Amino acid sequence: MKLSLALILLLPFFGGAVNALLGRRLPRRVVELLACGVIGGSFLCALSLLVSYRTPVKVEFASWLAAFDFHAPVTLYLDSLSLTLSLMITFVCGLIHLYSVGYMKDDPGYGRYFALLNLFVFAMLTLILAENLPLLYLGWEGVGFCSYALIGFWHREEKNADAGRKAFIVTRIGDTFLGIAMVWIFQLFGTVSITEVNAMGFLMPVGVLTGIGLLLLAGATGKSAQIPLMTWLPDAMAGPTPVSALIHAATMVTAGVYLMMRMMPLVGASTVVHAATALVGGVTAFYAATCALAQRDLKRLLAYSTMSQVGYMMLATGAGAITAATNHLIVHAFFKALLFLGAGCIISACHHEQDLFKLGGVRKSNPLLFACFLAGAACLAGLPLTGGFFSKDAILMEVFQKGGALAWPLYGLGLVTAFLTSLYTFRMVYLLFGGGARQTKELPRVMLFTLVPLAFMALFGELLNLPEFLGHALLADFLSPLSPLPREHSSSPELLLMTVAGVTSLAGLAIAHYRYGGARRAARTAEAEAPSLLVRFLLNGWYVDELYRLLFVRPYEAIARFLWERVDNGGIDASLDGIGTLAVNSGERLGSWTTGRLSAYLLSFAAGAAVIVGWLAWI
Repeated sequence: MKLSLALILLLPFFGGAVNALLGRRLPRRVVELLACGVIGGSFLCALSLLVSYRTPVKVEFASWLAAFDFHAPVTLYLDSLSLTLSLMITFVCGLIHLYSVGYMKDDPGYGRYFALLNLFVFAMLTLILAENLPLLYLGWEGVGFCSYALIGFWHREEKNADAGRKAFIVTRIGDTFLGIAMVWIFQLFGTVSITEVNAMGFLMPVGVLTGIGLLLLAGATGKSAQIPLMTWLPDAMAGPTPVSALIHAATMVTAGVYLMMRMMPLVGASTVVHAATALVGGVTAFYAATCALAQRDLKRLLAYSTMSQVGYMMLATGAGAITAATNHLIVHAFFKALLFLGAGCIISACHHEQDLFKLGGVRKSNPLLFACFLAGAACLAGLPLTGGFFSKDAILMEVFQKGGALAWPLYGLGLVTAFLTSLYTFRMVYLLFGGGARQTKELPRVMLFTLVPLAFMALFGELLNLPEFLGHALLADFLSPLSPLPREHSSSPELLLMTVAGVTSLAGLAIAHYRYGGARRAARTAEAEAPSLLVRFLLNGWYVDELYRLLFVRPYEAIARFLWERVDNGGIDASLDGIGTLAVNSGERLGSWTTGRLSAYLLSFAAGAAVIVGWLAWI
C-alpha cells in the first residue's frame, strides 16, 4: 500500500519533470506516451489501493518542515474521501490527456503543455492526499500556478495572458485567508496535522471555530469561484479546451469544496459556518445559472454552469451532507469533462467558432458527438434517471429535510436554479445542434472515443449510489464515515421531492424547446443581435467586474497615481532634482569668482584670516 500511495504522486511528477526538461528534444510521440502513461499508472495504483483498502491509513514518507515545536513531514492520508477522489481524478485526467493528443497535434508547444498537465495532476493529488495543512497548501498553490500557466498557455495574445493573470491574482486573495487560518490553527492546537486538528475541535470555543471556519470558507471561495471571488472563472476559458475540462471537472475548481469537507469536523460545531457555507453555495448557484441563460460563447456558458454546480456542492457541505456533496462532485466531474471535451470537438470541427448563434447543424454531420454531448447535457440539466438527476436531488433533499429558517429558502433557491439549469442547458443544445447540416472538419478519432466512457459514467455511474428505496447505495456506504450521524429518510417524502425535482427539470426542457426548437431558432438568433437590458445585464455577469473595478481597482489606481505624480515625482524626485540644481548653480556662481590671478587669491585669504582673527578677539 505504501508503494502504491507513493507512486500515485511520483508518476505524474516524473512525467511532468521529464517533459519540462527534455520535452523540446524528445519526439512528439514519446512526450505524449510518457504524459498519458504516467496518469494511467497513477489510476492503476489507485485501483490497487481500492482493492486493499480497509481502514484509513496515515503514511509518513520523509521529514520536510521542522523548526522548534513545528513539524510538517511528508505524510499522506488515505481514507474513503481521498481514495474516491483520487480514483476520479486519475480516471478523468487520464481521458483528458488522451483527448489532448488529438487536440494539440499541431501545436508546437506540446512539451510545455503536457508537462504542465502532468504537474497539475500531481498538485491536485498532493492536495487531496495531504495529511497536514502545509502539504495541502503546497498542492493548493501548485494547482494555482499550473492553472495560471495553462490558462495563459497561448500567451502571445494579450487577452490570454490577462486571463491567466486575473485567475492568479483573484485566487491569491482567497489563498491569503487560508494562510491566515493555517497559522491560527497551529497557534491554537500546536500541530498542523489535519487528523489531529479535526479530533481536537471540541476543545475550542464556538466563536474561535467560527473565525477559523470563515477564513477557510474565504479561501475556498477563491479556488472554487464562489461569491464574492468568482469573477476569474468565466475569463479562464482563454486556454486550450482540455485545460478547461481539467480545471472544471477534476481539479482546481473543486479544491475549495474539498477543503470545506475535509475541515468540517473541526468547524462543524459552528452553526454560523454551516449557514455561511450553505448561503454562499446557494446564492452562487443561482447567480451563475442566471448568467448562463444569456451567454453566447459556448465555453463561457459552461464555465458559469460549473460555478453553479460547485455552488450546489457548497450548499450540500453547509447542510452537513458531505456524502451528497462528494457524490455530486464525482458525477459532475464526469459530465462536465464530457461537455467541455465535446465543446472542444465542436469548436475544432467548426473552424474555431464559439458563438452559439453562429453554430448549429453539427448533429447530422457527427452523430456520435451529438449523442455524447446530449448525454452530458441531460446530466447537467438533471433529467430524470440520469446521474446528475440523482446526485442533485440528493442535495436538495438533504437541504429540505434539514429544515429551518434558512434551509427551506435555500431549498427553494436550489429548485429555481435547477429549472434555470435545464433551461440554459437545452438552449445550448438547440442552438448547437439545431438547423440544417453544416460542413465540418474531420476530427481525430482519439478525441471522439474519449467521450464515450465519460458519457457512460455520467449516465450510469449513479447506479452505484441509487437512493435506498431504489437500490443499495454503495458509494454512500463507502463514504459513511464522513457523516457520523446519518439522517434517516423515509421513502415517501424522498419520492415526492424527487418527483418535484424531475418535473422542474422537464419544465426547463419544455420552455427551451418552445423558445429555441425548430423554426423558432432563427427568430431567437435575430433577437440576439439586439439584446435587451436584462440580457446585457446577465451577459456581463451582473456587471460584477465593473462593480469591483469601481470599488477596488479605480481607488487603487487613483492612490497609485497620486503617489506616483505627487509624492514620487512631485515630492521625492523634485526635491532631489532641486538639491542637484542648487549645487550646480552654487558651483557655477563660486566658479565665476575665479580670476586666475595669484594676488587676488592671496588678498582673499588675508581678508578671510582677518575676519576670523577679529571674531576670535571679539568673543
